[in-house]
Amino acid sequence: MSPKGPNADDERVTVRDVAARAGVSATTVSRVIKGDYPVASSTKARVLRAMRELDYVLNVHARALSGASTKMVAFVLDDVTGPSFAYVAKGVEQQATAEGRLCMVCATHGDPSRELAVVEAMREQRADAVILVGGGSLDDTYRERMSHFAHALDKAGSRLVLCGRPPLGEDVPTTVVEYDNEGGAYAMTSHLLSQGHRHIALVGASAPDDLSTTKLDRVRGFIRAHEAFGVPHNPGLIVPAGFSRADGYDAARRLIALGTEFTAVFAATDMVAIGVLAALREAGLRVPEDVSLAGYDDIPFAADLSPGLTTVHIPTEELGRTAVRLALNRQERQHVVLGTHIVVRGSVRPPAHPHTR
Repeated sequence: MSPKGPNADDERVTVRDVAARAGVSATTVSRVIKGDYPVASSTKARVLRAMRELDYVLNVHARALSGASTKMVAFVLDDVTGPSFAYVAKGVEQQATAEGRLCMVCATHGDPSRELAVVEAMREQRADAVILVGGGSLDDTYRERMSHFAHALDKAGSRLVLCGRPPLGEDVPTTVVEYDNEGGAYAMTSHLLSQGHRHIALVGASAPDDLSTTKLDRVRGFIRAHEAFGVPHNPGLIVPAGFSRADGYDAARRLIALGTEFTAVFAATDMVAIGVLAALREAGLRVPEDVSLAGYDDIPFAADLSPGLTTVHIPTEELGRTAVRLALNRQERQHVVLGTHIVVRGSVRPPAHPHTR
């Protein structure tokens, strides 16, 4: 029989039940739970023992209404299966644990409206921080609503964290942890151009009117490098696609079918690059002998491909750790930009001859 008797499963244990078991007032129990008022250690021990004996479960909604923190950090991302997201999540979880917080992971599946709904739900739950990872939408309505939530979170003592995306505006209270996204694309494109490539396809990014900040930054870096080298870029070689392996494969097949000249492919992510590699091989094209291939992210198994993938390294775990640390320690500077750099492996070499298949 449970401590509350045979009908214990039919009723939720309340603060008053815990108070009666511990021999204290309900106010004292609330103070122990919230941790916002000094309670004698012996009294606190009695309350905690009563909570264990009664299997008391904290009512998160009630705690939120009371104004208390839920000691939780929410991590909101596009796709939980994305390797780069997984390593940002690892950094978030590590730092959240070090700060005495639990970590909740929420996936949006690339839907801006779902992302907004998740942020609102976490505000209602009084999460200590809500961390948004990856490229955000440039849609005006989305940005207005997200700015509203940033102010609402700040008013509630919480924090909206933009991780790997730019600020919403100077007057919007957010923590921003970016990496040099455009600079990484510029550096990789410059590397390909310095190797002698003059016909470079950018696969997995989109045209400049795309509403993803990540994609737009990479297109800008790509174009800026061409301008710096005095080499005109071919807009027809900027191939729209998502960020997955399947997206890369499909986009590369479309590129090959066009018959447009290219000697190198710069994939917007390493997963896209893996799909491109499969499509090139299917078409009888060798990497790097016929086509050079570069990626972006430097996910762990990029080095294990054959050949090893030349790519842009993002400090993913550091992004996650920094996002949590700054959000919970706001006396520190609240906008940082982490560096990126290229990692040269075996998938890029000077062009032997142009490809016009």
